[in-house]
Amino acid sequence: MTLHEIELTTAEGQPTTLAAYADQVVLVVNVASKCGLTPQYEKLEELQKTYSDRGFTVLGFPCNQFAGQEPGSAEKIQEFCSMTYGVTFPLFEKTKVNGRSAHPLYAELTKTADSAGKAGRVKWNFEKFVISPTGDVQRFRPTTQPDAPEVIAAIESGLVRA
Repeated sequence: MTLHEIELTTAEGQPTTLAAYADQVVLVVNVASKCGLTPQYEKLEELQKTYSDRGFTVLGFPCNQFAGQEPGSAEKIQEFCSMTYGVTFPLFEKTKVNGRSAHPLYAELTKTADSAGKAGRVKWNFEKFVISPTGDVQRFRPTTQPDAPEVIAAIESGLVRA
């Protein structure tokens, strides 16, 4: 099974897969509303606005596995993201990213090593994975800002040239 075939569920409860985004560069990020890194939502939304017309989207996966920092329902999470950060990118159902019950998407993504050569568990909220239309994955740890040069380079390398 490829990354694009893994079943996902939107925050609205609709089934989908990454195949819906197969021709785009996607930035998959596990998000949380009550984390010290939550302000990264602002930069994630800036990326969405800057690159969406060139074949890019952020995909947010709320996760409550880190100190219970995403306790709300799907509706509360969407409301928070919209009202606080003006989020327009797609959000998905609350997702486990580590352990035996990790979502299959994250079971695959965490096989990817970061720039230090470390694969394995997601370290905290806001870990980022850039997936190119060809299925190549680049991994960035939580404290790497969404607009860091290395993240921008990963996004731009797979974009449709305008």
